[in-house]
Amino acid sequence: MTVAEIERAIIQLPPQDLAELTAWLDEYRATKWDQQIEEDLETGRLDVLVSEAEGEYRAGLAKPL
Repeated sequence: MTVAEIERAIIQLPPQDLAELTAWLDEYRATKWDQQIEEDLETGRLDVLVSEAEGEYRAGLAKPL
């Protein structure tokens, strides 16, 4: 199935089904993002950024959220 075919199918969805699909896609994307972050942490791709953030925190540059 192509993206164009999927797009045509989505256009035909009733509003409730579109809402369900949107919620599913949001959750799916969040899960994939979390997996990518975990992989990047495990492989050391984020080590430099983590180090910078820790340094800024130790220097008192962090602000409460």
